[in-house]
Amino acid sequence: MSERRACRVIDADRKSVRYRSRRDDNAELKEKLRELANQRRRFGYRRPHILLRREGIMINRKKTQRLYREEGLAVRRRRSRRRAVGTRAPAPVLALPNQRWSLDFVHDQMASGRRFRVLNVVDDVTRECLAAVPDTSISGRRVVRELTELIAQRGKPGMIVSDNGTELTSNAVLAWCGEIGVEWHYIAPGRPMQNGYVESFNGRMRDELLNETLFLSMAHARVEIAAWVDDYNRERPHSSLGYATPAAFAAELNKQWPASLRPTGSATQPIASTALMRKNAARL
Repeated sequence: MSERRACRVIDADRKSVRYRSRRDDNAELKEKLRELANQRRRFGYRRPHILLRREGIMINRKKTQRLYREEGLAVRRRRSRRRAVGTRAPAPVLALPNQRWSLDFVHDQMASGRRFRVLNVVDDVTRECLAAVPDTSISGRRVVRELTELIAQRGKPGMIVSDNGTELTSNAVLAWCGEIGVEWHYIAPGRPMQNGYVESFNGRMRDELLNETLFLSMAHARVEIAAWVDDYNRERPHSSLGYATPAAFAAELNKQWPASLRPTGSATQPIASTALMRKNAARL
């Protein structure tokens, strides 16, 4: 079949059939792009485009992008390396009070609409709420003052665990840790369950107190929160402690390990992550 007849059948213009592209293949430009991509492997197409223009090669950005794709030079996105959760989780602790404290903030607002926050400190082993400090603003220096007062009352903890909040990673906190000699463990970003004990406490506080109480003022909030914390420690049964109260559970642990008999670093000392305390608590 002739070209004329074939074009008539398919209703095509004979000029489009005979057309041959006159566009430059841009071989030199492609070679230059490949060279830049080899030198700077994590660059996309925009930075090589700027480098080409610096060398006097005036080229449209879209053309640079097209050639970059045609040459298969797109930068591969690096997958985030998976980290074992265990490597970032706090180490197991002795089944004793004051071995590890967890810190976190919970937020609420008063009847006037003014927001406030509460700094909660929880003992991971006994589940006691050691402190609940409400205020409209709590800085890193305030955190240090509250912890210093708490240590004066209860003694120094073996470890403190928190998230990576600005107040808890401030210079005041870091300097205080070095001065007093307390190990401060920060959980992995985006992994709140590595700080699960205080997160669970925050949930209980919000469900049982914050969502149920209309705070009229900051003074009213301090009174109500202090009363709820006292009830939580001394009256409220805790399911993970065999439905004992945190205060009673802590007293029982102190009876099991009097000060003169507490293990001091031997290889056979009873180590227990606080997850295992749930099994032990049922036997008390």
